[in-house]
Amino acid sequence: MISLLSKKSAATLSIISNSFIIVLKLIVGIFTGSISIISEAIHSLSDFLASIITFFSVIKSAEPADSKHPFGHGKYEDMSGFIEGGLIIFAALYIVYEALKKIVVGGTMEIDTIPGMIVMGISVVVNILVSSVLFKVAKQTDSVSLFADAEHLRTDVISAFGVFLGLLLIKLTGIYILDPLIAIIVAVIIFRAGFSISKNTMDNLLDCSLPESDMNEICKFLDSFKNNGIVDYKNLKARRLGPHKKVELTLIFPKNMTIYDCHNICDVIEHKMVQSFGDISASIHLEPENCEVCTKTSN
Repeated sequence: MISLLSKKSAATLSIISNSFIIVLKLIVGIFTGSISIISEAIHSLSDFLASIITFFSVIKSAEPADSKHPFGHGKYEDMSGFIEGGLIIFAALYIVYEALKKIVVGGTMEIDTIPGMIVMGISVVVNILVSSVLFKVAKQTDSVSLFADAEHLRTDVISAFGVFLGLLLIKLTGIYILDPLIAIIVAVIIFRAGFSISKNTMDNLLDCSLPESDMNEICKFLDSFKNNGIVDYKNLKARRLGPHKKVELTLIFPKNMTIYDCHNICDVIEHKMVQSFGDISASIHLEPENCEVCTKTSN
């Protein structure tokens, strides 16, 4: 319950901050006519939609398993992250479209840079604070959707700072065509972030294996039980279901060990696995050492 409350609070904070930033950027962007500021407003709008999706996904993913979803609802967070990545990509493409149109139609139009610099500075500070909170809660709860939302806001920090520097450069040089060119640079940064988020969450939706670093840690953990209860292990597989990790493996025991003792060792392994890796569960198959039946089956 504490974990869910933390995730809900973080998602709510993201919604409130994005609403505030969107209003500021839209007002200043329309007032100044700056396409780079308007592009940032579009970026923040995608942040806002992503925050809404995150809010509902963390609630849904926390629901217990049921007859229709026997493996739980964790993938709602993966789906949320994938949608967020798509929103970021869409925002980037729209920004490029508007910037190119501005270059063709009126890229040299004079703009007032001071209000834009102020709102970009506010955006950078607010999003640094909010994304830091989201990253912290995402790490504590292993939340895919909160992490995607935090990454979303971090790209906003980078792009807003880029726009700030661009507006400062326009102020110093008077070269106003820099405005749509800056917007295109911002779009490239946003696109890369969106592609990365979509790729990672798609891997989870397709049940790809955990990263190699995670698999190596699990192997080290299992190796510590060799000659201390188990003979060996094989058929190790691991995947992510939202904030939850699922491991499947075969443990090989001495052939003269009782099922009762094997079961007790499995309980110890499962318990210590949770202590070491957090929200994780294991499906373990038991196999006796040098089992001729098992060897023939695997062949």
